[in-house]
Amino acid sequence: MTKARKTTMLIVSAILVCGTILAGCSSSKKTNSEPAPSPSASAAEWELGSEPFEFTMYGHYDWYDVPAWDSTVAGRWIKENKGVNIVPIAASGNADQKLSTMIASNTLPNVMWMDRGAEVERLREAGMLVPFDDYLDKYTNLKTWMGDNMNLLRSSDGKLYQFPNWYTNRPNGNAGYVINKKVYGELGSPKLETTDDLYDYLVKVKAKYGESIIPFEPHLAKDMQGLGVLYTGFAENNLYEYLGIRAVPQGDKLTSLFTDPTFREAQQYISKLYREKLISQDAFTQTLDQIEEKVMQGRVAVYAGSNPIAMDAHQELSKNDPEAGYFMIWPIHKPGLDKNKIFTGTYSALGWNVSVITKSAKDPEKIFAFLDWYTGPEGQALLFFGPEGKNWKGFDEDGHPIYTDEYDAKEVLDLQQAHDRIMWNGNTGYIDPAKMKYESKLPPEQQNWAARYQNEVTWPTQADVTEFINLDPEPNSDLGLVKQRVDDIFTQAYAQSVMAKSDDEVLSILDKAEQNAQSAGYDKLLEWRTEAWQNNKRLIAGE
Repeated sequence: MTKARKTTMLIVSAILVCGTILAGCSSSKKTNSEPAPSPSASAAEWELGSEPFEFTMYGHYDWYDVPAWDSTVAGRWIKENKGVNIVPIAASGNADQKLSTMIASNTLPNVMWMDRGAEVERLREAGMLVPFDDYLDKYTNLKTWMGDNMNLLRSSDGKLYQFPNWYTNRPNGNAGYVINKKVYGELGSPKLETTDDLYDYLVKVKAKYGESIIPFEPHLAKDMQGLGVLYTGFAENNLYEYLGIRAVPQGDKLTSLFTDPTFREAQQYISKLYREKLISQDAFTQTLDQIEEKVMQGRVAVYAGSNPIAMDAHQELSKNDPEAGYFMIWPIHKPGLDKNKIFTGTYSALGWNVSVITKSAKDPEKIFAFLDWYTGPEGQALLFFGPEGKNWKGFDEDGHPIYTDEYDAKEVLDLQQAHDRIMWNGNTGYIDPAKMKYESKLPPEQQNWAARYQNEVTWPTQADVTEFINLDPEPNSDLGLVKQRVDDIFTQAYAQSVMAKSDDEVLSILDKAEQNAQSAGYDKLLEWRTEAWQNNKRLIAGE
């Protein structure tokens, strides 16, 4: 059972403990058959900072707990200057159990930070969430920066309940190829453009360094990261997203990934690298910590993935040796393809996850007003560059911070890393140009490593996949069960095909996976996803 399905079932179970949906938990709650009315917003706009208030917040992830508000520079400043205090509620490593307990005891936090989709919809259907529609014209940062893409977040009742994080109106992302600078120089700095070039280079790495240097290190192969980057190089406009939705567009339909010629060719290439021990032999079992350790120690010749851990590794390795460290290259592509039509990563206008306001909040409008301020220029500048005064003062005509002569790049980087724990509604479309305004004035060798390669390589080579969002059926529905079976079949076949002993065995494994998937109802899932995809395209087009 996947985490998403498990969590949804726990939510349902917790809700039913209290009776039919919420009946019996509190006489003030409505059942699903009688939806609770939308909160009526006051006529006047509430001014942030006019009075102190606080709310509780919970992050629905095993790996994350909302930090103490006073433990962050931004949190302390906001508390002192805007009167807002956030009281954290910890998941303590067991988010599923924590949420089900809170639902059963009718003690939901005021705000929850979580994945969008089925889990949010379950809470909405149970009458637990506050819609934002009455607030959008009063507090306008979200509406201004997200535009019509906001409609893609609306629930089936037409209302908006989700405040997005890292939403964007421009390309962004970090996926690509990272090259060990020292190894590359010692091998004569050869051309690295095509899949043939990459193969030849990895062979040379293995011949020269043996087991001391890993030729190709993918980021979390079990999740297709890293190896998925290789897949994108085998056709123009071939997207990593296709691996996630287990489908490839052909005209106006989504078709089988298992039978797609591009996927099959890519798997044969990847399998060849693995058979010849050019890829980490523990790629499917190693942890993120193990990957990071190898990259940090400089024991990797080529690293591929979407995690920007190479920036820290570059800084550490180049401290004492200017020839050491890492750099990024333009995406690898199959010979004969247009290199400008290869996209190693993807981004969505909706970003990553969302914040929802529950009906336990006494002042939901004030919470929304804060979130809206937080996602605007003032909030984002505070999070990324610190309180106004030292590193920046005022805004220019484009709304970006005006940086001072006292701007401290290391302090800013430290602030960004520390504040990453409280960036619940990041505005990528605003902050990326704001960051580059400062970096672009520096010579390349002095620029922040990540910012430099984002601007030069990764941002131009990430594809917009907003049209492919929301393509998962309800986890506990018949189609949801089909999806789970297809996911299991794909996950197993993906690893098996990479570790196959020949090109013919790769194809045999994928053929068998296609048969099993079709027996599980794959055609029905593809049909449903096609309809959802086409509906997304209509919404994006404003139809």
